[in-house]
Amino acid sequence: MISAILLGAGKSKRMGVDKLSLPWGRKTVLEHCFETLLRSEVRELVIVLGVRKKGAKNLFRSRKARAVINPYSYRGMSTSIRRGLMAVRSKSDGILIALGDQPFLKTPTINVLIHAFQKGKGGIIVPSFQGRQGHPVIFHRRYRKELLNLEGDVGGRPIMERHPQDVRAIRVKSIGVVKDVDTWQDYKKGREGRSKD
Repeated sequence: MISAILLGAGKSKRMGVDKLSLPWGRKTVLEHCFETLLRSEVRELVIVLGVRKKGAKNLFRSRKARAVINPYSYRGMSTSIRRGLMAVRSKSDGILIALGDQPFLKTPTINVLIHAFQKGKGGIIVPSFQGRQGHPVIFHRRYRKELLNLEGDVGGRPIMERHPQDVRAIRVKSIGVVKDVDTWQDYKKGREGRSKD
């Protein structure tokens, strides 16, 4: 069983606005990422929101998903990972950590990573597009304690660096694993691309 944590409590410092709340099609950037994960083969989805999005919790409820609030998101990404981990079921074999600013990510790509994990191809599964590693990343439950002990504005990279022998890069065909919305240019180009689909 794979549980997913979607990190949606970031402050969007570079753009100066809450980029996760910007329109993306008929939804927001964050809602789009949530629904992409929801359609995948993850068995459980926990979305971590910041205090300012507390009123939006009900938007992220479904049979296999729920939202939790991270009151310490200002201390960095590690606190959201910790909050999400505390909310997922302990019987999960793997934890998939996804970013809320990756609206280019596709559901079939997520499923490719899940299948690689289920086939035992590694304890840490990371997608690779044209030689670049990206997100989401799946960690075996044996790394739960290390994930809980992360500090500051970091994700799982320190764990990957400590256990290179257990990391398996899975080649995927979608650029969505290495493409996010970090700048206004990223956002505008992404919206233009959507309108041409």
